[in-house]
Amino acid sequence: MGKLIMVRHGESEGNAIRRFTTSGDAKITELGRRQALEAAQRIKQKFQPVQVIASTFTRARETGLIIAAELGIPIEYEAEFREMSLGDLAGQPYDSIANDPTFDPKRSWAWRAPHGESHEDVLRRVAPVLDRVAGKFSDDEIVIVSHGGVMRAVWAHVTGEWESAHVPPNCGIVVIEHHGGRYREPEVVYGETPAQESGG
Repeated sequence: MGKLIMVRHGESEGNAIRRFTTSGDAKITELGRRQALEAAQRIKQKFQPVQVIASTFTRARETGLIIAAELGIPIEYEAEFREMSLGDLAGQPYDSIANDPTFDPKRSWAWRAPHGESHEDVLRRVAPVLDRVAGKFSDDEIVIVSHGGVMRAVWAHVTGEWESAHVPPNCGIVVIEHHGGRYREPEVVYGETPAQESGG
């Protein structure tokens, strides 16, 4: 039985001011660094991962490096685990989504910002890579450091539905067991209260 230990990155500069980031270069804050170390310590208490795989965006890379260093394991990077593109809403406040006339809160996963991606787009991008990682590490525990939108899409991928998809807070942890190409129901290990928006 393999385990995918999904971790959202620590608080980013954009999270701190509640604005969508304009690029993948936004760093984590001092709070984000503490959150990453705490996540590593939680993982160390319950799991024995052999590898960290992080999104190429700086906030996920920095979080992943802290976790990998604390656990004493190698880290790799995967571009397809990057956050959902908010297109023309980059740099705008989180609540700008609610002001978009095309946004339907009952089907939020289908909404796409102008020149951006929807959560459904993210699922199509992320799912093949997640399946490949699960197949490669079929009997191992792996830490994957990504983003709120990615983790929501992964939840929908492994459960087959969006309605209950969990968006964790910064450094929230969701564990997905898998075997023989099949995924079990995700388990929220840390960060029970869903965030109201992914925010990167």
